[in-house]
Amino acid sequence: MTPQEVEALFTRSDGDYVFARWGRPIVPVVFGVEDATISVLKGAIEAIVVLARHQMAETDPELGANLMVFFCKDWNELPDVPHLDQLIPDLKPLVTKLNAADANQYRIFRFDGQGGIRACFVFIKIDAHLAEVSAETLCLSQMVQSILLWSDRAFQNASPLAVVGDTTVLKPEVASVIQAAYDPVMPVVADDASHALRLFARMEKPQ
Repeated sequence: MTPQEVEALFTRSDGDYVFARWGRPIVPVVFGVEDATISVLKGAIEAIVVLARHQMAETDPELGANLMVFFCKDWNELPDVPHLDQLIPDLKPLVTKLNAADANQYRIFRFDGQGGIRACFVFIKIDAHLAEVSAETLCLSQMVQSILLWSDRAFQNASPLAVVGDTTVLKPEVASVIQAAYDPVMPVVADDASHALRLFARMEKPQ
């Protein structure tokens, strides 16, 4: 991966460079799936958090849980989720937008006073396409995309995952970006593209 490719991962479609990582321990909660899938998702979260050398916790002092993952079969189910409209004030317009775009996933980030990630809401509609994806692959992909504020164009043309034999794994170069992003000497928030050069300098290089 080149410095330009690292920069592109955090350069939004409007041209702005925007980077943020979690500024607090992650506390996940999952809605709408069976216990087996919850276990898979939490395993994926733990794997990514360990990779990043970040932390998880039992509760968040402000929200209780700060990484909320909602599975549904139809976006129109979301307004019926108790109290969700209090967490997502524009919930009904969002549902209209997701239906119009025929989307099957969506993420909303909330930020603290310094700009670090304080919460993430992940919405997944199990449509015909996602129904063919294994729970392990789906959960790992979602958690990779929730551990950092990536560009809205990141991973559009190439998945962060790869298949090795019968196993889906995180691509080494993406794993290296995540590790570099959570290096203690790196800032929690950045809006200058020179940050990408600092990330690149801390990435593990292939031998």
